[in-house]
Amino acid sequence: MFLHSRTPQLPTAEQALRGRPEPIFTVPDRHTVLGNPLLGPYPEGLEIADFGMGCFWGAERKFWQLPTGVYTTLVGYQGGFTEHPTYEEVCSGLTGHTEVVRVVHDPGLISYERLLQVFWESHNPTQGFRQGNDVGTQYRSAAHTHTPAQAATAASSRAAYQKVLTSSGYGTITTELLPAQGRTFYPAEGYHQQYLSGSKNPDGYCGLGGTGVKLSTPSETNWGASCPTGIAPVESWAKPSIDPLIGAVGRAG
Repeated sequence: MFLHSRTPQLPTAEQALRGRPEPIFTVPDRHTVLGNPLLGPYPEGLEIADFGMGCFWGAERKFWQLPTGVYTTLVGYQGGFTEHPTYEEVCSGLTGHTEVVRVVHDPGLISYERLLQVFWESHNPTQGFRQGNDVGTQYRSAAHTHTPAQAATAASSRAAYQKVLTSSGYGTITTELLPAQGRTFYPAEGYHQQYLSGSKNPDGYCGLGGTGVKLSTPSETNWGASCPTGIAPVESWAKPSIDPLIGAVGRAG
């Protein structure tokens, strides 16, 4: 991963690299570990969650190692301006993208709340344009949400995590919580997909490190899925609350 000595700054749309109308590389058909397709369309009922938490090699491994409910994971670039960027372009700081892991999951087996717990606890969301020794706008913390329900749940979890981080001596969370709509996810090159898997680089570089501060479960501090009258706790991590006025969170496809 690249280490920049200058102070990172996001480019404007005018400053960003132009990119290209089509990708210049292909993505493998199937997940190296889970065996399922990387790209959609995905089976009906699955949901999508997008997380940026530093170097995407270690971030992706955090999610494919979950014991149940994750159908597939893939890494890519999101949140910037450049169409179909390459890794080298993203690392230049001139695309505006952050490195992201896309998690396709079965909400009947693992909830968005549970994924958020992994997200918050697996990195330091107070570091701005860096994660540990990895410095650059492409390492910024982000959760790009696919529905209003996801957005509300992510915001509630951020508020809950800020409280415990503050009490533990950490600063303000800098994570960007933004809609995935209008922020195209561009899959990364094939060699980045499941980079740390046993068949590729099981002992490869991973700069990912959390704060050691735990996020409570939704039922403990009432930060669960959104409802019309406020924030309602969920009964368990396995099955998310579903707002009848909004529908299931993050529906794939």
